[in-house]
Amino acid sequence: MTTLDAAPAVVREQSPVDGEPCVLLKLGEVVLKGKNREQFERRLADNVRTAVRPIARVDVIRRHGVFIVRMHDADVPTVDRIAQRIGDVMGIVWAHRAWRVGKDLASVERAALELMDGRAGSFAVRSRRRDKRFPMTSTELDRHIGALVAAKYGQPVRLKNPEHTLSIEVDRDEVFVFSGGLPGQGGLPVGMSGRALVLMSGGIDSPVAAYRMMRRGLRVDYLHFSGMPFTGPESIYKAYALVRELDKFQGGSRLFVVPFGKAQQQIKSSGADRLAVVAQRRLMLRTGQLLARRLRGAALITGDALGQVSSQTLANITALDDAVELPILRPLVGMDKTEIMDQARRIRTLSISELPDEDCCTMLAPRRAETRAKIDDLRQIEKRLDVGELADRLVESVQEHRPVYGDAAAS
Repeated sequence: MTTLDAAPAVVREQSPVDGEPCVLLKLGEVVLKGKNREQFERRLADNVRTAVRPIARVDVIRRHGVFIVRMHDADVPTVDRIAQRIGDVMGIVWAHRAWRVGKDLASVERAALELMDGRAGSFAVRSRRRDKRFPMTSTELDRHIGALVAAKYGQPVRLKNPEHTLSIEVDRDEVFVFSGGLPGQGGLPVGMSGRALVLMSGGIDSPVAAYRMMRRGLRVDYLHFSGMPFTGPESIYKAYALVRELDKFQGGSRLFVVPFGKAQQQIKSSGADRLAVVAQRRLMLRTGQLLARRLRGAALITGDALGQVSSQTLANITALDDAVELPILRPLVGMDKTEIMDQARRIRTLSISELPDEDCCTMLAPRRAETRAKIDDLRQIEKRLDVGELADRLVESVQEHRPVYGDAAAS
């Protein structure tokens, strides 16, 4: 995670006179939700409190377009940890570790000088008045504080591309002073769009697909198909590690594991041949649908990207959609591998996905997979397999795990 300020600086334990360290949160598209905005903001505030609960109990105060996160007897290191943790909460655009000071010019001056102490290079002051009753306009406050900092520390003012930006926001009851911040995830609060089930392979794509759908407000559970009893548990360890990392974005994640090896063997013995890959994926989707309905999930999520591999042609994707009634969400469908890997690297799942394991999707696969699967041919294979009963048995064999991210695991 990046530092809270625009340039590295030693965290100062002392506070400005009458100052309190807190976290000021800027919201994204949540503020555009019109009549439903209050419902979105309530869910977001709950998600913030839940995310930081292993660190500290906090109060989340909602104001117009911002949240103020406060804790009793706040100290700077704890507030820094809270700000960094909130950076993973969907719906937040920026998390600023700020000083909350009195609504008078003297308090703002002391906070500004304290915050800029020890910084080298050019700076600019950006003020915003949410309370227009404050006696100075934003421009007047910019000029006054800028002149004060320049006179005391000799730093040059540069309004375009400064090395440091000192922000001052005048609110209803107080003023917030800060410099820099942590970029958030944006998007919508997890839980606002319902629940879905991710088919988690252990590769690079499915964790990114899960992230992108959480960012659209879905709460997700995860289903992993292992090759057991014909493979070791390595793929399960990978899936567990991936879900544990992704848990930072929603909390309370559940991973369901199905031993899939014997079902794959049945598919191969059925004479599926080049259709084996598509047939086993249809069976995975059927099993996922049964589990999703038990979990009250309204959709399935996969990491399919059009044309990325031979099984992900348009014809094969159409054949997969035919297997289930639930909608299949494919957030990566138009992305190329480089884009997917870049996002996996940013959310810190790439290094886990690249660990070696025995992938059930390649086990017992034909030398050449069908790229233009016909639905009627697949239905004939499934009829021979009695695929409905097979999916029922698979979902009954599921094992549940609860991977927990970071601080929450130790609480």
